[in-house]
Amino acid sequence: MTTLSILDLAPVPQGSDVSQALANTIDLARHAERLGFNRYWLAEHHNMAGIASAATSVVIGAVAAATKTIRVGAGGVMLPNHAPLVIAEQFGTLAALHPGRIDLGLGRAPGSDMATARALRRTLQGDVDNFPQDVMELMHWFAPATEDQRIRANPGEGQDIPVWILGSSTYGAQLAAHLGLPYAFASHFAPSEMMAAIQTYRQTFRPSERLAEPYVMLGFNVFAAETDDQARLLFSSVQQAFVNLRAGRPGKLPPPVEGYEQGLGEAERGMIAQALACSAVGSPATVRREIDAFVARTGADELMITSQIWSHADRVRSLELLADAMGGRAIAA
Repeated sequence: MTTLSILDLAPVPQGSDVSQALANTIDLARHAERLGFNRYWLAEHHNMAGIASAATSVVIGAVAAATKTIRVGAGGVMLPNHAPLVIAEQFGTLAALHPGRIDLGLGRAPGSDMATARALRRTLQGDVDNFPQDVMELMHWFAPATEDQRIRANPGEGQDIPVWILGSSTYGAQLAAHLGLPYAFASHFAPSEMMAAIQTYRQTFRPSERLAEPYVMLGFNVFAAETDDQARLLFSSVQQAFVNLRAGRPGKLPPPVEGYEQGLGEAERGMIAQALACSAVGSPATVRREIDAFVARTGADELMITSQIWSHADRVRSLELLADAMGGRAIAA
């Protein structure tokens, strides 16, 4: 049975601001918990007016404090932007405040442009090529300290925090398999290498103290409404956002536009179709059919659902319709 979880990019809609976006995130997390979703993850992005989760650990703390049972975590922290010890202390603190509920997904991309990455790190000394070493260093800080250990992560030391590897290529799949960690693939926006990455991960997985068997989570877009036409209208917001981003015009999440895709050129339609191929857009019956087909094709152990919907009320309703569509059979811890 495939588990369903939520990835919230904390979207900032046009006509709104960061304060309202973060209030929406907390409200959506409470709905996700009520509906029985397994996890609620937030992602690190920088220098993006349309995403409010740049200080990812801070937002995770706010969401965890506003909920009681749902797992909360990062999907993910972009580790090259940070010293591993700092992340160990941050997530050790979160785990101490919310025992048994915190996840840590790690990515190797900067989550920003290179100028912003340089501003975050001050130098580019800690680059993506050091990612495997940084992951292993981070897990070292979580391990029980030895008597002669001079530097300790406190909080962090001895914390049982699940660590995930995130990726959009076979690189992350190979690393997750080598370290015996669960693997999450960003198929919700970069699906081209999804099947190859899943195969690589499962075939080369090495059991570890953290994980005995391979475990695959896949990103998946869901835009659910009462009818297929209404859902396609909601979907036009993320379509606009992708076109704007690829054209060098990133900004806040645009409101829906009737017939938006029909007005695009062939190249833009092709780009959207490729980037957002892993999506279910439609009525509850359509959404369930598309999810079932995707799981049958991939064998995903868990889906990380994301819904970049301009109206918060419509986003909450989409989540409710998704839960209804699945009948509770795939939403379980």
